[in-house]
Amino acid sequence: MKPVAIFRHAATEGPGYLSEFLDEHHIPWRLIAIDRGEAVPESVVDYSGLAFMGGPMSVNDDLPWIAGELELIRDAVARDIPVIGHCLGGQLMSKALGARVARNSVKEIGWGRVEIADNEIARSWFGDIRTFDAFHWHGETFDLPTGAVHLLSSAHCVNQGYAQGKHLALQCHVEMTEEMISSWCEVGAEEVSGAIDSPAVQSQDEMRRQMADRLPQLHEVARRIYARWTKGLYS
Repeated sequence: MKPVAIFRHAATEGPGYLSEFLDEHHIPWRLIAIDRGEAVPESVVDYSGLAFMGGPMSVNDDLPWIAGELELIRDAVARDIPVIGHCLGGQLMSKALGARVARNSVKEIGWGRVEIADNEIARSWFGDIRTFDAFHWHGETFDLPTGAVHLLSSAHCVNQGYAQGKHLALQCHVEMTEEMISSWCEVGAEEVSGAIDSPAVQSQDEMRRQMADRLPQLHEVARRIYARWTKGLYS
């Protein structure tokens, strides 16, 4: 089986639970570390799927690798090779597919409730789960591309996720691990302190305090999502 290509855009924003799931199911994967200067592949044909992780940058920034990733996403969608995006990754998918990415009304940082849409496509991805507490760290949001089906929303961000055939874009983070949350709290301390008055921003202590209760359910949600997504790798 060809590997899944996982694109990392920042050293602290790796695949997390996604890599654990792929390893558990004996699905090969290859990390493409954009943060270390690795080149974007010129073609998608060597991969069974593409997974795009988060990052502190904007898809609207003038960065040398963005155009290549956008083209790769379009190529994968045209060839029906599954794509999944987490936060920045979901925004890259939206921009590649012709939708707008812009500033959200507020920053969302920390744990927050996400509601699952009441439609058949949402049920195929989430089963009987109707709501869950996701982890958030974003200041921008995406519009839905033409033909996409809305899946997720939160009180502070209408578009938390959508599906388009085999492809899934998420604004929230389902890939989190305890180590990642602790790291983000350290690296992002200044950003948190500058936005702590926002109703959608938690303190580092609160994010850490809720990990024990929230992570097991988040991993259950991630398992469902990743199981549904990886089915597309074989078809």
